[in-house]
Amino acid sequence: MEGRLVGKVAIITGATSGMGRDTAYLFAKEGAKVVVVGRNEKRANEVVKNIKEAGGEAIVVLADMSDLDSVSTIFDKTMEAYGTVDILFNNAGMLSLVPVTDITREEIVKVMNVNVLAPMLLTKRVAPVMKAKGKGVIINTGSIAGTSGRWGPVGYCTSKHAVNGLTAATARELGPEIRVNAILPGAIVTAMLDSVGGEASMEGMKQSSPLKRVGHGNEIATTALFLATDASSFITGQTLRVDGGVDC
Repeated sequence: MEGRLVGKVAIITGATSGMGRDTAYLFAKEGAKVVVVGRNEKRANEVVKNIKEAGGEAIVVLADMSDLDSVSTIFDKTMEAYGTVDILFNNAGMLSLVPVTDITREEIVKVMNVNVLAPMLLTKRVAPVMKAKGKGVIINTGSIAGTSGRWGPVGYCTSKHAVNGLTAATARELGPEIRVNAILPGAIVTAMLDSVGGEASMEGMKQSSPLKRVGHGNEIATTALFLATDASSFITGQTLRVDGGVDC
């Protein structure tokens, strides 16, 4: 059976672990040429190696999303390698746990750069290419922390609320050729979750979920695949919670 992304070029930021890595593997399996973006060279090369060994195609672009100049590097290397881009998955994220009374200007700038400004600037760069082709898909990684003040301290919570605004505004501005949506994960098994104590730290969230468990990266990957294909052709400007129903 022919893959659902054959002939497509997909940029995935934060693609060296967790949700991004699982999405890179799935997109490559479905035929996409994947631009694996991340900071860790060893992990990035490992992801590309695994994709190629499975018969897929991918390249590494090393980039720190807190440095907004990296946006040009990502775009330029993608165009140099493949000459186009069809899918942008703005997945890289930064968790900030500092309360508002202690947060520094540097922390605020960094979390906003990674979670909001880099995705906005990457969207700016890829949009003309997608517009010229007459079709494109942009997927942002938000969070359930972007739906209320309940799920995260001020820097993270504020940035993820901003992702929702970015998604809605760009969907309106870039249609009809380009569809823009956001995935809002809940507790997902990732390095970010490990940094705050792992699955054990999410017991309260697990118990508030009808499913009584945390999610896994492949469950975000399959959602991203849905949004990247024509299976979701009438969906744009939406924020799709993938959280086990924690607010049900």
